[in-house]
Amino acid sequence: MKTYEEVKKEIADAGQEQLLRWYGDLTEEEKASLLGQIESIDTTYLSAFAARGEETKRGVISPIRAMSIEERSKREDIFREKGVKAIREGRLGLVLLAGGMGTRLGSKDPKGMYDIGKTRHVYIFQRLIENILKNIHTTGAFSHLFIMTSEKNDIATRAFFKENGCFGYPADYVHFFRQEMAPVVDPDGEILLADKGVLATSPNGNGGWFTSLLKAGYGDLMEKEGIDYLNVFAVDNVLQNIGDPVFFGAVLDGGYPCGSKVVRKNSRDEKVGVMCLEDGRPSVIEYFEMTDAMLDEKNEAGLPAYAFGVILNYLFSVPALKKVMDEKMQVHFANKKVAYLDEKGTHVEPAEPNAWKFEYFILDQVHELTSCLPYEVERGKEFAPIKNLTGTDSVESARALCEENGIEL
Repeated sequence: MKTYEEVKKEIADAGQEQLLRWYGDLTEEEKASLLGQIESIDTTYLSAFAARGEETKRGVISPIRAMSIEERSKREDIFREKGVKAIREGRLGLVLLAGGMGTRLGSKDPKGMYDIGKTRHVYIFQRLIENILKNIHTTGAFSHLFIMTSEKNDIATRAFFKENGCFGYPADYVHFFRQEMAPVVDPDGEILLADKGVLATSPNGNGGWFTSLLKAGYGDLMEKEGIDYLNVFAVDNVLQNIGDPVFFGAVLDGGYPCGSKVVRKNSRDEKVGVMCLEDGRPSVIEYFEMTDAMLDEKNEAGLPAYAFGVILNYLFSVPALKKVMDEKMQVHFANKKVAYLDEKGTHVEPAEPNAWKFEYFILDQVHELTSCLPYEVERGKEFAPIKNLTGTDSVESARALCEENGIEL
């Protein structure tokens, strides 16, 4: 760790002297912690903020061809054979994005600890592991599972998995890593303090998973084990098919650096991001960006041209992703309300947005790759997201879908 004098000089050169404003009021332990926080700041975010200009405009959007369920079924045996072979060779890793809390579900625990059971305990984490184990029975091989936590839920998540014996998954194949945090700045680019010895930070977005994974030291493990594809998935979809050998085989068969599971939109105006091409490269357009003309456009078969929504279940080639992360990843800025310590040492809870957070988006990772296979799955069998307690995409709707699929709750 650098000395106080070294850190003081560096932040002075960077115009961030405010970070040591209360240094003299801290205990020795708090001083060491603050210096460590400052030393670990990723200056990429600050450089991007300093160089910001107008928002990057979207390129030319056009439809992308997806592999439909009907098309896939004709070659399913071939895809399964290729996928099973690759999984048995250890080429596939699984990455669970589980940094969120169950706040919107009325819980103070990590979201994955929420119990959706009716007559027995059925936790969200449990459901995901059960889905993975279905494919293990087919392939006969375990894939390494990397679980991304956050500062808020890391300890609780690790303890929960340990208490429950990883729900039957071998502990040697389960690896935890924390999502990186990004500094929060005021409109002038000065990093805010949450307390006298604590920097104001926020998670660096769902696109930060790969750098967080590598910085946790798992790049060596992947190289040693020969893992060259990662199946990345979100915590909230309790029906998703994870480590799917048919999906993996289809991506390998087509030589794609990326694959995205998609479902057909259930209505013209469904609020879901849709796979598309942007300047000829794979991309996702959000529902609020779509024009009426795009919503009404039809393909050669007379069906909606923008019909397939993403469900945040991707396959990424590790070598291709490393190249993207080394060369170009856009930093996004979000203007938010952030509590902070002002220059008088008073804690302030702002009524209006007062600060900027930095985020990477997984959608940008897709867009920076040369191609992506949109792979249609059956909505009723693989899409039961839990975002709310009741209503659409809720605990209620997910329970109903689980029961329709013969899952005991």
